Amino acid sequence: MKSTVTLLRYEKAEPARLDKFLAESLPAYSRSLLQELIAAGKVLVDGGVCLKAALKLAAGQNVSVELPAQEENGILAENLPLDIIYQDANTIVINKPAGIIVHPGAGHTTGTIVNAALYRWPDIRQVGEAQRPGVVHRLDKETSGVLVLARTQSAYEWLVRQFKSRKTEKYYLALTDGHPPTPTGRIEAAVGRDPKFRQRMAVVYEGKGRKAVSEYHTVQNFRNHALLEVRPLTGRTHQIRVHLAYLGCPVVGDRVYGHRKASLPLGRFFLHAARLRIILPGEKTATEFQAVLPEDLTLALNTLSSQE
Repeated sequence: MKSTVTLLRYEKAEPARLDKFLAESLPAYSRSLLQELIAAGKVLVDGGVCLKAALKLAAGQNVSVELPAQEENGILAENLPLDIIYQDANTIVINKPAGIIVHPGAGHTTGTIVNAALYRWPDIRQVGEAQRPGVVHRLDKETSGVLVLARTQSAYEWLVRQFKSRKTEKYYLALTDGHPPTPTGRIEAAVGRDPKFRQRMAVVYEGKGRKAVSEYHTVQNFRNHALLEVRPLTGRTHQIRVHLAYLGCPVVGDRVYGHRKASLPLGRFFLHAARLRIILPGEKTATEFQAVLPEDLTLALNTLSSQE
């Protein structure tokens, strides 16, 4: 495989881990991949091979990284419908429907958002990671709502940096079984792999998982349900679903973290990425994008209202 050498210089006064510095400087590459490159001797600090990801860099040190060239992927471009909220030369914003996976993976090579995006914008094949071109963040298969893609590599790096630094503002609508203990609240509970069921996540002790913070407020109360707007301040896997289940008010229809028998006739769980505030490439102020609530979720709310 062809490779390229990238030269970097650490300029900050305070020391920082080598792998963290690389991850911040090279957002197109995952931190785990960069740690593998360090272990393989592909990273030099001041001209010498460094095998320690935890090495603390000092101001003025030079770092060179031999990066693997991103291979041409074989992802099929498909003429599938997309609900486009916004597009320009750098960015695409989509209202993702429930039931659709964002990018191809094991067992799902077609029918994804990426397959559809490649048909309309072929150039994104060269943007970001080879197996998920253009993807700067993800939504679960059954979660609908605002999803952002990048059209150029510079836009990809700009957008990914915002998500990693938590400068984006994400707001979800979630319908819960039961009500939270307070109308408005903040949940600070670490999330990690469930020690009993490794396929799912759980609230775990500090040190066993990663810090996770969510804020919520009640939009509407029903007899046995509550409609909440939830803002995750961190981006852990299944964070909102795990946090609301931890409060004792799981997301309606969530058979993994909530009740096995759905309280409403929904074909999925009630979680929708309703709003996203992000600074577009080249801009100085944030733009807010909104995705209207899908018909199935609107019908569920109308049903509850009629029963009050």
